[in-house]
Amino acid sequence: MTAFILVSGMFTGTHIWQDTAARLTAAGAEAHTVALTGLDGPRAATAADVDLETHIADVLAVIDSVGAAEDRRIVLVGHDYGIHPAVGAADRRAERIERIVHLDSGLPRNGVPALAAVPDQSLRERLAGTGGTQVADGERGLLPPPALDEWPRWGSTAGVPEAALDRLTALAAPQPLGTLTQPLRLTGAVDPVPTTGVLCTGNGTSIELVQMLVGLGDPALRPLTDPRVSFFELPTGHWPMLSCPAELTDVLLRAAAGEGHRLEPVDDAAGPAHLKPFLMDTPDVPRERHGNVDLYLPDAGEPRPAVVLVHGGPVAADARPTPREWPALTGYARSVAGEGAVGVLLDHRLHDLGDYERAAADVAAAVELARADPRVDGDRIALWFFSGGGLIAADWLDAPPAWLRCLAATYPVLAPLPNWGLSEARLRPARAVANAGGLPVVLTRVGREMPEIAATVEEFLAAAKDCGTDVEVIDVPDGHHGFETIDLTDESRTAVRHALRTVLAHAFGAGAGDGAGAR
Repeated sequence: MTAFILVSGMFTGTHIWQDTAARLTAAGAEAHTVALTGLDGPRAATAADVDLETHIADVLAVIDSVGAAEDRRIVLVGHDYGIHPAVGAADRRAERIERIVHLDSGLPRNGVPALAAVPDQSLRERLAGTGGTQVADGERGLLPPPALDEWPRWGSTAGVPEAALDRLTALAAPQPLGTLTQPLRLTGAVDPVPTTGVLCTGNGTSIELVQMLVGLGDPALRPLTDPRVSFFELPTGHWPMLSCPAELTDVLLRAAAGEGHRLEPVDDAAGPAHLKPFLMDTPDVPRERHGNVDLYLPDAGEPRPAVVLVHGGPVAADARPTPREWPALTGYARSVAGEGAVGVLLDHRLHDLGDYERAAADVAAAVELARADPRVDGDRIALWFFSGGGLIAADWLDAPPAWLRCLAATYPVLAPLPNWGLSEARLRPARAVANAGGLPVVLTRVGREMPEIAATVEEFLAAAKDCGTDVEVIDVPDGHHGFETIDLTDESRTAVRHALRTVLAHAFGAGAGDGAGAR
């Protein structure tokens, strides 16, 4: 007999599991929901003194009530914030837990509060700055629940029927801030317990995306390649128990049976995909290092245009080598210099989703450093964004300076994914493109892009078409994200050469101050 213990997330209670629990029971399993203090029952509006330890105790009480029969396997399911009290309780009853299911949730870590996983960046910053003692309505110790139209700030509502969303809003309770700000304490006992991640692709996460992030070398993600860790995807938003309870039930039963996709471990001998060689031979050109900026210099006696290459991310701060040493990026920089322009490659500080502002500042500083160099024609600059760096392009699309001759983007992310919690309008290239004017835009699109990223590209292209911005699209039909070191084909080489030729043509343009980007 499998006993599922279901732990709900922020603002929600046992009511969200009603349909899923019934289906699990009909399938022959037990289903137990956890009433979290302050979120379920009469104390829901007054529980200012509730913290994470309170909710861990709530989960422990249900675990202990299930009993200890040898033939009863407990599968602990934590949705959203609920994974934190679930993991905290499992750490204290590890011998009782058969598996932990992370339902569209983060990875709780010892000493880190649940606040770190809250998708709303502005809220994270505000609560971290006040110690969690102040909230929008001035009521000490409680975070007001979302209004009907505010739920997308906490996760995609894709697939949730209108009536279910109305009920979710009506039954939502204030979240006790202590549950978010109190650090989670783990002994390590929970580490050997098998886990399953259920990723909701409509909320911006997929198995392919997680595999890519693992490949970037973040040590915190390496445990995800353990054979005891499995994954499933659901093509829906952040609340699958409301949008597709039948499909969620099936996934939970399969997870309990040990099924699921396993990630490929990083082959330390072969190296991760992004550190494999660039797909083309590149010239050996001089490189100068200026702090976090590298200049790749052409053989020229007069100032030349510059192409500033902006890597993606987030990339862990301790990842080595850093992006400006990655073969794909150095390949572009060397190729630019080999064609007579200055290649500019920088390490910016996009280490976390909350770092976009300082990463954008790093890019702006690198541009000014390059423009000030006497070997650079400061009136002929191109900016080239890759992957997650694409959001930074919004600043330059919104107010392109006269010296910016071209803006390029290769397999870019052009809108924050739903679970990123980034609400700033400045990070929306699809909005900013309306102000791009005559700025040439060159976009390299890969046919095997992750769907959640491909959707942001199509949104951008539709917006550009609506406002009349000229975007030259270079397609790589069989290319993957990061194709320059993965897909070593003639198709890929042709696309890279085409992109380089087009960007450099715009960068060189006419004489200084006379090009297409001048205003």
